[in-house]
Amino acid sequence: MSNFNLDTVTSHIEQDFDNSVNRLIEWLKIPSVSTDPAYNDDVRKAADWMINELKGMGFDIKLIETEGHPVVFAERKSSNKDAKTLLYYGHYDVQPGDPFELWDTAPFEPAIVDSPHGKKIVARGAEDDKGQVMTFIEAFRAYVATHDALPCHIKIMLEGEEETGSPSLEKFLNDNKDILGADICVVCDTAMWDIDTPAITYSLRGLVDAQVSIKGPSRDLHSGLYGGAVINPLHALANIVSQLHDDEGKVQIPHFYDKVPPLTDAERANLAALNFDENAFLGEIDLSQPAGEAGYSTIERTYARPTCDVNGMWGGYIGEGHKTVIASEAHVKLSCRLVGDQDPVDIAKNIEKFFKDRLPEDFTMKFHTFGAAYALKLPIDSPYLNAAQEGLRTEYGRDTKMIGMGGSIPAVGAIKNILGLDSVMVGFGLSDDNIHSPNEKYELTCLRRGIRSHAAILHEIAKV
Repeated sequence: MSNFNLDTVTSHIEQDFDNSVNRLIEWLKIPSVSTDPAYNDDVRKAADWMINELKGMGFDIKLIETEGHPVVFAERKSSNKDAKTLLYYGHYDVQPGDPFELWDTAPFEPAIVDSPHGKKIVARGAEDDKGQVMTFIEAFRAYVATHDALPCHIKIMLEGEEETGSPSLEKFLNDNKDILGADICVVCDTAMWDIDTPAITYSLRGLVDAQVSIKGPSRDLHSGLYGGAVINPLHALANIVSQLHDDEGKVQIPHFYDKVPPLTDAERANLAALNFDENAFLGEIDLSQPAGEAGYSTIERTYARPTCDVNGMWGGYIGEGHKTVIASEAHVKLSCRLVGDQDPVDIAKNIEKFFKDRLPEDFTMKFHTFGAAYALKLPIDSPYLNAAQEGLRTEYGRDTKMIGMGGSIPAVGAIKNILGLDSVMVGFGLSDDNIHSPNEKYELTCLRRGIRSHAAILHEIAKV
């Protein structure tokens, strides 16, 4: 370990930071939208871009094909043969840019604009997950530039389907166990507590993504001829959706709460001790009143309680002007966030039954799931987690918040279940980064301090 000087590495990061920003901008220009086949070539182009960068740092590269988009696998061994092996996980695919008209600048034409924290990059993928991935990539670059070596054996796994639920990941992990072995996984797809306070995520909610499509009449109908005489599929679907929650915000899908553990007094005390600012949380999205399951605080609802949300509903004519039509079909997309031992397979079956039991006579229904993940809690007494905390303390000069996350990272559960690896989830995003929304951004302060933090974390993990 004495061969590596963190101050030298950090100094290089500072000197090279403008180049780091330019490299991120170059990657962000590639519209690697994994959900839309029209962007398949761009997804591959984004993978190739990262491969070229890693080759330049002396990594051995494999582009491993899956049934969907390929996985970028890279490896570089440390000069210390007894060093720990770290598997870094991230993703190079991004959400669609839609709705384009709500962006201040084009989503795939990155712009650096003023921010209360200095400057920020605005682009799709700026935070989720290209900017986050670049924090550890640029930390590796600094070690290679200053020492021509890394303190630990490093493996990198970047997938191209995270934004579509990682459908090919489990098979990839099972098929490639021989090359993916490590002591710990490091995941950078999470958030800080605030701009000055780092955080490590130790719990994730699970996930079920589903779509329900119902069909009534054999064709779209003229509302003057058939209005009031037939059941309108859009009305029927809206009626079912309105029954998903009771007046106190409790999900009404049968058996939904069967495996949800009650929050203990200790858990509630730990969440309260985070001093979560509900007014600021709501204020940054121009709201003032919280909502959700009665009897729980906002942070309890987002970290530790399950949910069921409508993500989109459509049918009929939604173009400019007006068309007096009764649509023959109606559709809804749903996502459920899961906690405890809720089984996503069982939840999906119960969602399907919930809609089917309420379907009007003569109607048919199609049900499809897109992704699923179990909820996950990771040990907080790991020496690797302690090393990460020490690395963050080196950079920020304060203790790290240990937090839960309302979202889901299916890969973390799969990595645990298939590879047997726990994950240190340390990220440098902020709650107002607009991920999955127009004007997604990444603060240059978060990018810079994220790179410095990963260098310090790597330095500390090498001591474990």
